[in-house]
Amino acid sequence: MCDVECSEEIHRLRDEVAKNHKCLNGLVHSIAFANYSAGPKPFHETLKDDFLQSVHITCYSLIELAGAFKPLLDTRASVVTVSISTTRMAAENYGFMAPAKAALDSSICFLAKSFSAFSEVRFNSVNAGLLKTSASAGIPGYIDSYLYAERLTLRKRALETSEVAHAAVFLLSERASGINAQGLVLDAGMSVNYFDREIVAHGVRPSPAKDD
Repeated sequence: MCDVECSEEIHRLRDEVAKNHKCLNGLVHSIAFANYSAGPKPFHETLKDDFLQSVHITCYSLIELAGAFKPLLDTRASVVTVSISTTRMAAENYGFMAPAKAALDSSICFLAKSFSAFSEVRFNSVNAGLLKTSASAGIPGYIDSYLYAERLTLRKRALETSEVAHAAVFLLSERASGINAQGLVLDAGMSVNYFDREIVAHGVRPSPAKDD
């Protein structure tokens, strides 16, 4: 258990891990949060406290964890975080989580550069498309977005959590030793298929006429 908003808990976690593991070859960061309790709002109405909390948990936690666990990381260790397939799409229901993930994506290259001064520790991210998870269920309107994204994939089948896990394992392994400061996109081809003819036809089909 670790509340990443509390520095003392991060250091407590590091000390607990150190009791049983003197050296770590890998670290996976898979945590994000956005307070949607008030329901969806226009982005310009985002509350400062909600935005900063999201960045703190989603992005800064990786920076602080990397710093805290630095003494335990092998000089050739791999750190992997989980991001999203793109932060350049204004999905209204995803709100301020996307900018928080954009900060996370940017932090990857800065952490890789910073650690390169004294090690070969690698920092990469798995940038996943829409997934069916308990966490995503808390995003307003997510189910409709998930079903739409599934239709946009080239295989017409949504990305699976196991596929994201496999990609993370690859980035943790020595087989990915030449990959650093990168985001590995997993979206089952969704990003190249926005003009799928079936989706386009459905989107431009005239709406049924309404009686006056």
